[in-house]
Amino acid sequence: MRAARSAVRDLPLTIRVPVMVAGLMVVVGTLASWLVLAALVRTQERHVRELATIALDGLAASISAPVSRRDVWETFDALDRLTRRGGGFSVRTAVVLLPDGTVLAASDPGRFPTLRPAPREDWLSQGSEGRAIVFDDAAARARVRYPLGPANARLATILAEIDTRSFLAQRRRVLYLLLASNSLLTLALAGGGYLLARRMLRPLGQLTEAVERMRRGRDPEIDPAACGSSPEFRSLFRRFALMARAVRERETLLRRLAEEERLAQLGRLATGTAHEINNPLAGLLTAVDTLRAHGHDPAVRTTALDILERGLLGIRNLVRAMLVAYRDNPDDRRLSRDAVEDLQHLIHHEIAKRRLLLEWRNELPLELPLPSGQLRQALLNLLLNACQVTPVGGRVAFEARAEPQAASFIVEDEGPGMPQAGRDLLLGDEPLPPEGFRGLGLWTTRRILSQLGGRVACETTASGGTRLRVQVPLARERIPS
Repeated sequence: MRAARSAVRDLPLTIRVPVMVAGLMVVVGTLASWLVLAALVRTQERHVRELATIALDGLAASISAPVSRRDVWETFDALDRLTRRGGGFSVRTAVVLLPDGTVLAASDPGRFPTLRPAPREDWLSQGSEGRAIVFDDAAARARVRYPLGPANARLATILAEIDTRSFLAQRRRVLYLLLASNSLLTLALAGGGYLLARRMLRPLGQLTEAVERMRRGRDPEIDPAACGSSPEFRSLFRRFALMARAVRERETLLRRLAEEERLAQLGRLATGTAHEINNPLAGLLTAVDTLRAHGHDPAVRTTALDILERGLLGIRNLVRAMLVAYRDNPDDRRLSRDAVEDLQHLIHHEIAKRRLLLEWRNELPLELPLPSGQLRQALLNLLLNACQVTPVGGRVAFEARAEPQAASFIVEDEGPGMPQAGRDLLLGDEPLPPEGFRGLGLWTTRRILSQLGGRVACETTASGGTRLRVQVPLARERIPS
């Protein structure tokens, strides 16, 4: 029963309203049909009583004298005429009983032999007084008792069995007519209710589509004519348009703040990069001085060239990682293993400054059909956030691997755990961060992963830190072997 109610509640209003209208029509139609049939039954029974009274009054007037003389043939002739009359009123059997229970005459002598006691069968009680009529719809008959003469000088009692099949047939015709008319009316009202409900709820459909477009970051494109003439819908559409405008303005502001946060992050990384480049530069200059002074010595020359090569390669890798991370390239649709590997260079300054232990495991193939720039930005945000929340001397772990239809990434820290506001922003469906929340990096990450169809799972480690599992589906290609 509960499942049925739940299924009904889950139906759209355009279906529920016609179903309710049809249900009410069935109830009203059933009640109206019952009242009509009850009135028809009362009318028919009254009609039968009146016809029976008229017919038996005439019979009583014609057989009073023959009965008083005990004239069997004349009484039988009157009963026979009564059973043969037409006009829609049919008497099956008529019997004249004497006061002692003897049959004086009957329209069916085989069933009621003349001048013999009446057979005991399902008939009106002979001991009752006055006129009476009993209806038996199952046998399609009505049985009448009509006393002949006053009670103190009773001549006989007339018993008659009336055929009521024509009346029952009329009831069935009326019942079928009521069922047909109620069914047609119910279907017509249900169809009209469906069309009316659909027309009345059309603005809600427009509003639902607008909300979905806004959720996906597109213009809601509200049509003022869609609200119709209803003042409630006009007010609702006006309020929604104001809300959509406020949401767009807030999202625009957040995007600007996110871009500023990105630029500020770039500035911090540039500062760290300067320190990272300055250290190998000292070694490079020393190697140059050594070459000038002892370049004629092959062993010294080889050692100095190795130092120059390692230093220059380190600087090249760092600069390349910076360029790849912050270069807008919409055509960069494939993620390489080296692109993920470059993220180590971008977080190296934070790792060194806070003396963190970095556990790095990259098992990606050479290339994957994923947007490199967007995904690297999201992973870099998560890694920098992990470095910032991990205490000095703590551990940060990163793992990347390929699955049959997705790429999987894990970022783990030893911080105090992600606050609930951050979890809601990273895992929820809210399009905008809450008022006063400063985690624009998480908001940007969630937007990127949402665009890529990715999922994030947030777990708490044994040390109280946070483990983030990111899965991003591949773009219609399988992992290259």
